[in-house]
Amino acid sequence: MTDENSITDDEKREARRLVGGAGWSNPSEKARTVGLSRREFMKESGLAGLAASSVGAAGCVGLEGDDDEPAEDVEPPNAKVGYLPITDASPLLAAHANGHFEENGIESEEPTLFRGWDELAEAFFSGDVNIAHFLMPMTVWMRYNLGENVKVVAWDHTDGSAMTVHQGIDDWEDLGGGRVAVPFWYSIHNVVLQMALDEHGLTPRLDAGGDVADDEVDLVVMPPPDMPGALSDENIDGYIVAEPFNAIGEVEADAKILRFTGDIWKRHACCVVTMREDLLEQQPEWSRDVMDSVVGAQSWIRNNRTDAAELLSEAGTGLLPYPESQIDRAMNHYDHDEYGETGAIQHPEWELERIDFYPYPYPSYTEELVRRIKDTAVEGDIAFLDDVTPEQAEEELVERETVRAALEDAGGPETFDVEEESGYDRDETIEI
Repeated sequence: MTDENSITDDEKREARRLVGGAGWSNPSEKARTVGLSRREFMKESGLAGLAASSVGAAGCVGLEGDDDEPAEDVEPPNAKVGYLPITDASPLLAAHANGHFEENGIESEEPTLFRGWDELAEAFFSGDVNIAHFLMPMTVWMRYNLGENVKVVAWDHTDGSAMTVHQGIDDWEDLGGGRVAVPFWYSIHNVVLQMALDEHGLTPRLDAGGDVADDEVDLVVMPPPDMPGALSDENIDGYIVAEPFNAIGEVEADAKILRFTGDIWKRHACCVVTMREDLLEQQPEWSRDVMDSVVGAQSWIRNNRTDAAELLSEAGTGLLPYPESQIDRAMNHYDHDEYGETGAIQHPEWELERIDFYPYPYPSYTEELVRRIKDTAVEGDIAFLDDVTPEQAEEELVERETVRAALEDAGGPETFDVEEESGYDRDETIEI
């Protein structure tokens, strides 16, 4: 990596401040270089305290006024969006910045940027924010481990993540004996990574310590902003994460995309729009207006990707604190010839984008995701999922009808170039 294109220490610190958790404002040397185990990550980022205390916050409703007050007498709240600055959050940010909330009669406050999932979760549990995006597997953890009445009300996007590696790594087998960073154990990134490792005869190791065998891969949790630098410094061999960090790795760290996750799990969701169940029940009309706004924002972004990158960039609204060029690459750069030659795209017939947007949460996806989470190695106790069936999780965790009504009013699935017959029901396509 040349001096001209390198990420400065000040830029790294600022990125950690923006995207990391409470502990990531000054992460340890180990976190910055080789990554952490789940236990260490929980302690350093503040999630350990969250897991211990947040169950008691489950009664928070995020509404002003008496809990017993009839819904029709409660004033609709302002839209208070909480987000991490990644492209997955673009629809919620555009809903505010491009006027979609306003068009649907919703007063929206300036979206609040959080530095980590722990801080965002605490704000969501307490009601300081009433609309947020979370990693889909994280919502499973929140509902069934922490006891929170979180509801997935829409997908925020599809695809938009990738496995990024050194130039010298040409296939998955080359990762044997190496180290790969993930952003969170309960993430689609960890799920897809372990699916791919298993397919290629590699075993994930957590807290490996000592030497890693040639048929093993050491997995560590690392703050996403540190991933490109850690890869450039050869402290890790690769990372799997949401955009724009893969685009940043390509441009700033002389890295390459080994595989786009959407080219493995076709049109999967990574982050989802969430609200509290009690808010949905008490404010059904307002909730529908929110869904109209999210659907409208997604449709606008799909048809105005470059304008969206400019709007959200540091030179625009600053809601995504990155140069327009990096956001634009994450939104648009999916060249089939370029990435087909390297193997990052192996299914051009799927006709995907690098990141795309479709709001409807397919039941088949939630069910398959829960099955896959149960087979994914994480450090810590995953026994809370033992008695949760995929069908139960889909029924209890996801509220689909409100966003379906909003999608229908917007013109239906075909508005998003999805055939009507497959707009609300599909079979999951996974090809490593």
